[in-house]
Amino acid sequence: MELIRRKAFARAGLIGNPSDGYGGKTISVIVRNYRAQVTLYEWDRLEIVPSRNDDSVFRSIHELAHDVKLHGYYGGIRLVKAAIKGFADYCAERALPLHERNFSIRYETTIPRQVGMAGSSAIVVATLQALIDFYDIDIPERVLPSLVLSIEREQLGIPAGLQDRVIQVYGGAVYMDFGEMEMVDGFPCGRYEPLDPAGLPPLYVAFSAEFSEPTEVFHNNLRFRFDHGEPAVVEAMKKFAQLTDAAKDAIENHETAELARLMNANFDLRRSICQLPKEHLEMVETARKVGVSAKFAGSGGAIIGVCETDELFEELQREMGTINCVCVRPEM
Repeated sequence: MELIRRKAFARAGLIGNPSDGYGGKTISVIVRNYRAQVTLYEWDRLEIVPSRNDDSVFRSIHELAHDVKLHGYYGGIRLVKAAIKGFADYCAERALPLHERNFSIRYETTIPRQVGMAGSSAIVVATLQALIDFYDIDIPERVLPSLVLSIEREQLGIPAGLQDRVIQVYGGAVYMDFGEMEMVDGFPCGRYEPLDPAGLPPLYVAFSAEFSEPTEVFHNNLRFRFDHGEPAVVEAMKKFAQLTDAAKDAIENHETAELARLMNANFDLRRSICQLPKEHLEMVETARKVGVSAKFAGSGGAIIGVCETDELFEELQREMGTINCVCVRPEM
C-alpha cells in the first residue's frame, strides 16, 4: 500500500501583518520546528480518521474546559473535510477527471493552537497537497494559496488573509504584495517573491498556549473598522506596507539593526489601532526588556524578533520562561 505523506509547517509574520487581508504587504517565514502532517492511502471507502485533537472523551469537566480553552470547540476534521470538498469543487468546475479509487486520510499536528502560527491553514494545505498527489492533478503553485483561503473563508467562515497560505505553499521566506491582485485560474493572487532565508539575521519565536486567541477574534473587529473607513485603521494598513518594503531593503542589505527597528515599529503601530490582551503585551514587553526586538507573529499569542547572539537567546529563553512561554530559534 502506497502511503502519501505531505507536511505543512507553522509560520511567523516577520513584518507587515496584519495588512495581508487589507491590500497590504508582508514578509513571512516558515517555522519548521512545528508541522501538520497528512497521511493518505488507498482504501475501500472514503474515511477520515480522527486525531487526538478531535477527542470527545474526557476524564472530568475540568479537563474538557481546559481542552476547549487550548483547542476551541473544533478539531481538525472540519478542516480536512473542507479541503476535500474544496478540491472536488475545483476539479469539477474545471472538468478535471478524478479516478474512482477511495482513500483513508488522517492528520496530526504539532503546531501550537490559536497562537497565530497558522495551524489551521497548515492542515488544509497538507490535505490539498496529498489529494493533488493521489489524483495526479496539477494546481499552479501561485493559485494554491488562494484556493486554501477560499476554502477557509467560504466553507468555514474563517476571516483571514493570504499570508499564511502563501508561505506554507512556497516555504522559506517570502515577500508578498497584495496591493494589485491579479486573477489567475479564477482566483485573486498577489505578487510573491521568495527571499533567501540565509540573508535573515538570527531570529527567535516565542509563544504561550495559555493566552491563545483564535484568528477570528482578532480579525472580526478590525475588518469592520477597515470596511467602514476608520481613518486610523486605513492609514495603518498603508504604513504596514511601507514598513514591509523598508524591511525587504534591510534584509537585502544585511542591515540587522534596521530590521529590528522596523519590527518594533510594526508592533507599535498595531498597538495604536488595536485593543490587545495584556498577556500578549506582556510577552512583547518581556522580550524587549532583554534587549531584543519583538512583534506579534500572527493574530496574538506568539511573537517574533531579532536575537543576534546565543548568549542573548539563552537569557531570552529564561525570561520568557518566567511568563510560561516557549522560546525557539525558527528553522526555515
